[in-house]
Amino acid sequence: MSATYLLSVTVVSIGVLLFLIMALRLQAFVALLLVSMGVAIAGGVPLPEVADVIQQGMGGTLGYIAIVIGLGTMIGEILQVSGGAQQIANTLTRKAGEDKAPWALMTLGLIVAIPVFFEVALILFIPLVYSLAKRTGKSLLFYGMPLVAGIAVAHSFIPPTPGPVAVASLLGADLGWVILVGLLAGIPAAILGGIVFGRFIGNRIHAELPDTAQVQMDSHHQNDRPQPGFALVLSIILVPLAMILLNTATKTWLGESHDAAQIMAFVGHPFTALLVAALLSFYFLGTRLGFSRDEIQRVATRSMEPVGMIILLTGAGGVFGKVLIAAGVGDALVEAMTASNLPVVLFAFLVATVIRVSQGSATVAMVTSAGLVAPLVSAGGYSDGVTACIVIAIACGATVLSHVNDSGFWLVKQFMGLTERQTLASWTVLETILGVVGLIVVVILSTVL
Repeated sequence: MSATYLLSVTVVSIGVLLFLIMALRLQAFVALLLVSMGVAIAGGVPLPEVADVIQQGMGGTLGYIAIVIGLGTMIGEILQVSGGAQQIANTLTRKAGEDKAPWALMTLGLIVAIPVFFEVALILFIPLVYSLAKRTGKSLLFYGMPLVAGIAVAHSFIPPTPGPVAVASLLGADLGWVILVGLLAGIPAAILGGIVFGRFIGNRIHAELPDTAQVQMDSHHQNDRPQPGFALVLSIILVPLAMILLNTATKTWLGESHDAAQIMAFVGHPFTALLVAALLSFYFLGTRLGFSRDEIQRVATRSMEPVGMIILLTGAGGVFGKVLIAAGVGDALVEAMTASNLPVVLFAFLVATVIRVSQGSATVAMVTSAGLVAPLVSAGGYSDGVTACIVIAIACGATVLSHVNDSGFWLVKQFMGLTERQTLASWTVLETILGVVGLIVVVILSTVL
């Protein structure tokens, strides 16, 4: 089949996918599977083999992703239930004081949202924003923007959150490199978006405490159990990141065949790193604080309930990518991009941006974009550093221009008591700053690496 035909199939399939999700309100998981089947048939995959291709795409993706998401979610839940997340919040805001509170809130968002989902982190810490705004008389946005900037960056840029982990898996990227590039791109983005823009927009939109603020503040109390220490909680969060980064560093410095690198390949694998962190959290944030074994088991089991759709959606994105490769779309995209002379980092960003703006969900945008870009990456033979840059470029594209079709838009609007217009002027602009600044850093890094 000609490259033009295959590219046309790809464009039509994305259009159909967006139509099914947006216009017909079909569940995204079902829509992705349906479109994947259509692409396989249109791309000439023999009918008896279509189901096998779908199975390989789902199995190949979830064999990695499901374990990472499962362990990460357990760590996040025990962190929340034990009061560990609250301890980090209290320590940072107390030491920073009112003058540097925005910096503390941004740092808080960056640290805690690594194992905790965006919605949970926002609900958990919005009472801090209310308390500071009430005490100082400043706009909620002055404190709220730094908090959500930190959470958004951690959610989209830094594994083991599901988005970047899923994209890294689909592109075959080294997770240590993805963490490193995500931090290098995410920290300046959070500073410019959360601190600089937060101060700017806070002086122009005076957001008052919403009616629900007092209820949120009243419920924001310490439980009867002793709280874990700040250093302990921070160590447990950072242990898996340190193990993964150490694996990458050992492999880079000593070479993959070295004995130490062989050992670290096991020790620093995300499965091992997250399993160690989960066991540490069960003991130090559970048993040592007076939780019974049954209570710890219930907390761990309960954490699994909300992640089923995230796992299935990620798997469906893997199916879409596998089908595109099986149909020969990858080779056609390589030809088209070579002819256009567009850098792969910029191409990845633009694809993710179009899908993000069209249908709203950052997760759908990331996994769908990764499916489209994966053939380019496998054909390009890029280094680990550049592949990580492509992962974060997709994350940047899936972050920008959040608007009324994104659940994050409505969460921020509700908790900060904003109108739709004010949310567009604050949250939407913030998300765009995060994505664009992240992209600029990634473009620079990709040329260096």
